[in-house]
Amino acid sequence: MKSRKAGQRMKAFLILEDGTVFTGLSIGSTREIISEIVFNTSMTGYLEVLTDPSYAGQAVVMTYPLIGNYGITPDMESLRPWPDGYIVRELSRMPSNFRCQGTIQDFLVKHDIPGIAGIDTRALTKILREKGTMNGMITTNENYNLEEILPKLKEYTTGNVVDKVTCSEKKVLKGSGKKVALLDLGAKNNIAKSLNERGCEVTIYPAHTSAEEILAANPDGIMLSNGPGDPKECTDIIEELKKLYASDIPIFAICLGHQLMALATGADTHKMKYGHRGGNHPVKDLATGRVYISSQNHGYVVDTDTLDPAVAEPAFVNVNDGTNEGLSYVGKNIFTVQFHPEACPGPQDSAYLFDRFINMMEVTK
Repeated sequence: MKSRKAGQRMKAFLILEDGTVFTGLSIGSTREIISEIVFNTSMTGYLEVLTDPSYAGQAVVMTYPLIGNYGITPDMESLRPWPDGYIVRELSRMPSNFRCQGTIQDFLVKHDIPGIAGIDTRALTKILREKGTMNGMITTNENYNLEEILPKLKEYTTGNVVDKVTCSEKKVLKGSGKKVALLDLGAKNNIAKSLNERGCEVTIYPAHTSAEEILAANPDGIMLSNGPGDPKECTDIIEELKKLYASDIPIFAICLGHQLMALATGADTHKMKYGHRGGNHPVKDLATGRVYISSQNHGYVVDTDTLDPAVAEPAFVNVNDGTNEGLSYVGKNIFTVQFHPEACPGPQDSAYLFDRFINMMEVTK
């Protein structure tokens, strides 16, 4: 890491793979990174965004112009931040909140995450919306060479980042109700918490746990979590999900878990132009016609044209662009959603889905 004197503001550069360069000020670590550049439209909840494991392999642009005004609080979705980089218009240097435990600047330095502030995030987001998500570099090297950098940007892939974010060993949240096996593909804390608050005993398993081990514990239900990266990279996990699908145990899946269950049952997924990331995405429940405002964070989506109607049918749809937001599995106690009913950050509109899952377990037993 480069050193800098107290109070010194070092220049930083964001270089996109189309050759666009933004100049701003370095925040956090000063190391150089290459990552996939994505944007999040949430107006609050920046700490939950930073600590969401689904951002592993990506650098996050916050579209809301002022970030950090309430500092670092206990509202973390995992024990550490996961993005490769952090990009903001203005970073608050003097946070004010009775729960504040520090600044974002110090938080980024502590976890060696580089960032850039002071750039036009509206212009950057417009580029990503028009041209699609692209790779980029954050660097403090003023003598950068575009001809050398651009080929490296085009070559970058996030790879299989689930292995990076999953827990290393099984752990249990005690409860007196239904026993739920949670497969940690990069789970946000509030998924297990939402189940535990409803009385469930939640056993959290590493992503590569065999179906045989999970089924041997005789859970009342199985939860598949959110997570980062291209679902098609998770080939071993998909094979285990085929075995879980074949059981009669109720399954509820969120985000990456939703995509993996679709792949395990013969459907396909594809990468979106720029994805859905934020706390204001409307989704329609096709069974009732009701629209919910949801929290989302995904760059891949299930192709409904590839669904076998004898296996699964669409249950939710995105009101803005018509993409799939959930599936109901025919003849199975399985339903999956692309959005986040645990909603941290975001609205609590769809938290009822956890109750639906518990009711499903009750009926099955």
